[in-house]
Amino acid sequence: MPARFDLRLEDPTLADIDFLEDRLYEFNREATGIHDGRGLAVVLRDDAGEILAAAAGHTWGETCELRQVWVAEALRRQGLGRAMLAAAEAEAIRRGCVQLVLTTHSFQGPGFYEKLGYTVVAELPDYPRGHAQLVLRKRLEAAG
Repeated sequence: MPARFDLRLEDPTLADIDFLEDRLYEFNREATGIHDGRGLAVVLRDDAGEILAAAAGHTWGETCELRQVWVAEALRRQGLGRAMLAAAEAEAIRRGCVQLVLTTHSFQGPGFYEKLGYTVVAELPDYPRGHAQLVLRKRLEAAG
């Protein structure tokens, strides 16, 4: 262990964040004995390879967590978000997940998720100021 610490404030790179995510997963995997973590993404790209819409996150321990859900403004309100979530849910079920969780803000259209069967399970007021951060969950059921 270093004799002194040289702590610096930085704007992290994507590589830095990936490094931290990997270390946290390693710790969590060893602490829980659950080793089934896998990334998950549903992506729509144009002919040039640019992302037009995507939902991304991971599955681990019978839960799917989507960390990012986004649709380009020109493509919104056409059913694409619904289709992406349905695809993510189907893959999560295929991987043995029993719930899907995601975080959104009160100004990002939580009603969209509620119409799809998600319920608010936690709310953090004034994040950001004047709004709220919401944690939503949907119980998943295998078809059949």
